Amino acid sequence: MSGPLHGIRIIDLSSMMSGPWATDILGDQGADVIKVEVPGKGDHVRSLPNRSGGMSAMFINVNRSKRSMTLDLKSADGVEVLKRLVGTADVVVQNFRPGVVERLGIGYDDLAAVNPHLIYLSMSGFGERGPQASQRVYDPLIQALTGLTTVQAGSDSQRPRLIRTILPDKLSAIVASQAITAALLARERTGEGQHIRLSMLDSVLAFLWASDMGAYTFADKPVPVERGGSFIDLIYETADGYMTVATNSNAEWQSLCRALGHPEWIEDERFATPIGRDQYVNERLELVQSVLTGKATAQWLELMKSFDVPAAPTLKRSEVIQHPQVLASEIIIEASHPTAGRLRQARVPARFTGTRPDPPRGAPLLGEHNEEILAEIGYDAAEIADLAERKVIGTERSEAASSERSEAVSSEQRAVSGVPS
Repeated sequence: MSGPLHGIRIIDLSSMMSGPWATDILGDQGADVIKVEVPGKGDHVRSLPNRSGGMSAMFINVNRSKRSMTLDLKSADGVEVLKRLVGTADVVVQNFRPGVVERLGIGYDDLAAVNPHLIYLSMSGFGERGPQASQRVYDPLIQALTGLTTVQAGSDSQRPRLIRTILPDKLSAIVASQAITAALLARERTGEGQHIRLSMLDSVLAFLWASDMGAYTFADKPVPVERGGSFIDLIYETADGYMTVATNSNAEWQSLCRALGHPEWIEDERFATPIGRDQYVNERLELVQSVLTGKATAQWLELMKSFDVPAAPTLKRSEVIQHPQVLASEIIIEASHPTAGRLRQARVPARFTGTRPDPPRGAPLLGEHNEEILAEIGYDAAEIADLAERKVIGTERSEAASSERSEAVSSEQRAVSGVPS
């Protein structure tokens, strides 16, 4: 692999979405990511639906550019193998519930004793302290607790609504990947490793404070009574579908009025300023909607473009991958996976000119790289076989190979005997 993180080794002890996607991002940028999984079972995401060749789409999409090793971390020998691996690593990422890694003997203090330059990231749902710190956490809980569901509803008076994607998980992954690269830069300057703690609760509240917690920003000022937001969002119906139009500045609003054929709205005192347009948001959006139903989406998009008004079609997921802008930008790439077949995925989003990464590698099979990784850290063939026999490492790949050989022999025997296979 090449890329800006070439030469960095990351041990990924995480599962599900937040941790794995964080390391996936770094693997796509050139890091050597070793995913450590439970023997015979692996990450739960491997078992999810939407599958090809026995592999789930979600696992493939958040675990590409990695190698897989199966290791029993509940055994002392498994922990010893991990410590030997950590001695060669730069980063460890884990998202066990608080306290678990300490009980296993693989917490920060345990592994920093082996590698004092280690960057160790602990991800959690609610953090390390507090009444819910030890609770099992999934994305909807964070959406509910942070007020994100109220933001999605439009106001405190409306029924809370979940965002229909696992935003807290994904956002935490992005924050984690940035934090790891920041810690690696700090280590370059100081030579010192460190422990990074990150919770999904932290990530989402910081995310919301950027734009959605304005009323709570000025600590010495009373919070105004929450008023309802617009009962209309920025998705408008047209004669043949839907589109969005967004105007923030005075100039954009005035251009929209002209594009819609209603320049008289520019003189309406209710809409003359950003404050007024917010105060009379329902009246304003109702006027816009009443006009947009008169033409097809494509007609409006051409008209908006000619008036330099920000607008876009509202696409189904099946339409996104064929949109001219997506195609022209070459964002969607295709590649062959040896097990799952032909894949369609998004490319690495950050494009580096000086340290250009190789194309992403396909997600690994469970335990696919056991022997390879162990050999790299000094285990010989006899020692590897002993670890497998004692179930310290998994034997998934050798069992699969044996099964394939048996099936091949069986098929050959059926062909010789004339029995259809």
